[in-house]
Amino acid sequence: MVRGRDSRPRGTGPRSLRWRVGAGCSTLLLAALTSGVASGPTPPDPTPSPSATAGQEPLDPRITEIMRKPEYRNAQWGLLQVEPDSGRVVRSMFPEQVFIPGSTAKLFSVSGPWKTLGAGHRFETPVHAVGERDGSTLDGNLALVAQGDLTMGGRTRPDGTVAFTDLDHTYANDVPGATLTPEDPLAGIDRLARQVRASGLTRVDGDVVVDSRLFAPDPTLDPTPTPMIINDNLIDLLTTPGDRPDAPARLDWRPKVAPYRVTSTVKTIAAGETGSINVTASENGTRIRLTGTIAVGAAPVLRVSPVTDPAAFGRGALIEALGRAGVRVTADPAGPNPVAELPRTYEGSPRVAVYTSPPYADYAELILKVSHNLGANLGICLMAVETGSHACMDGFPVLARFLDGAGVDREQVQLLDGRGGNPVDRATPRAEIQMLTYWMGTPDARRFREALPILGVDGLLATNCRDCPARGKVFAKTGAAVGYDALNDRLGVGAMTIAGYLDRGDGRFDVFYAGVTGGATPTPDPSGILSVANDIAMIAAYLQEG
Repeated sequence: MVRGRDSRPRGTGPRSLRWRVGAGCSTLLLAALTSGVASGPTPPDPTPSPSATAGQEPLDPRITEIMRKPEYRNAQWGLLQVEPDSGRVVRSMFPEQVFIPGSTAKLFSVSGPWKTLGAGHRFETPVHAVGERDGSTLDGNLALVAQGDLTMGGRTRPDGTVAFTDLDHTYANDVPGATLTPEDPLAGIDRLARQVRASGLTRVDGDVVVDSRLFAPDPTLDPTPTPMIINDNLIDLLTTPGDRPDAPARLDWRPKVAPYRVTSTVKTIAAGETGSINVTASENGTRIRLTGTIAVGAAPVLRVSPVTDPAAFGRGALIEALGRAGVRVTADPAGPNPVAELPRTYEGSPRVAVYTSPPYADYAELILKVSHNLGANLGICLMAVETGSHACMDGFPVLARFLDGAGVDREQVQLLDGRGGNPVDRATPRAEIQMLTYWMGTPDARRFREALPILGVDGLLATNCRDCPARGKVFAKTGAAVGYDALNDRLGVGAMTIAGYLDRGDGRFDVFYAGVTGGATPTPDPSGILSVANDIAMIAAYLQEG
């Protein structure tokens, strides 16, 4: 996916795959392709590392067969399986060699805020009335104080849990098949507005201002977290084909907030033909245009376009929600966020509304199940806030102290973000095993394990191994680093990784890691990456079956 300062996501294809770690391509583990016996030159035997100890079990021949495929002729494999109770190494290949982790880095970046904030931590986002109140009229401003709530109610089900789909909308421009949850992205904003009305206010002679002083956005973290987040700071764009060729395609988009406007010239083409939908946007992101084609009978196609000013977007959303709730605000919802009017303190400014989030453990499950990159990076900023800092980078010393206390050899981990997307990010199989082992000795052991994707059941492993004996018995985070190799007109696999737990029965679980770096596909066809991803998933399945 290519992003420019004056453009927005333009669609998918092999050449649009930039070098990226743990980003859209990590979702390719969704695809379940049959692993066949490949022909071609045989690479060197993938033998255990020199540090392997005696008494280890041999690799399943099916695993060895995968590792000998031509796609991995020049690749390096890493593997580690350990019985946590005894510490016995079951299988091992280069356990202390650093690999690109991809999104398995989220094992570290989610664990840190989980323990720093607490599994039960809830974000409370208040609205204060700043000014003088005369009966039902406020002569002043309403201030929404953003608290870094990842979803602001936009994914919360009626039972209070957090909704997600197996292929999240945040990946809609990277991987076909992304879908939306049915929840209203503006649910939390609407709830705040109704509470303001319930407080007795019906008119605001002033403005609405979003207070985003919780922390400063840091572009080192990509995607960049912001204290105010609605719908993952994205506009969803859903295109449905017309009933016949040449008919205009139908468009629906959300959330509809001033001054955002969307237009589409997407046309319907004959059934069975290959369509393509591109998205462009104005410099400020508020004018979005869709072009291209979609075939008769095709499934709806989801694209997304970024919200460039989340605070102004939240302000406009709240003003419009207040109007729906019966509170008139004299300010224009399409205007800028008036940060100059923020008070130094809210002492003496009564709280007229508050939105309370689900517990952090539910957000952690969302991040791990769908590999939510914004949420993983947000955790770094939230750890910094816990120290009283507004600088997201100050979250890394907090994470470092947590890893030290958790028994993770920190020198075997390198991170400059939370999602595993920075070129510096590295981790050894040993360090990831140590992180997973730590959780097994905590009261949240089961909660953490079940927050990971489950093979053949949900998250990014939902469609792998649906009919194999290991289905439902592997709980693991996946990761990937994939890019277009222009020199050889193919796709390069910087890394494809998986790490988690193997259900051994009777309440016993082994911890494991498997990964490869340096693979390549024969052509630029993205299906080749799906095959690599499935190979990694099947290695995990064969380890469990063993």
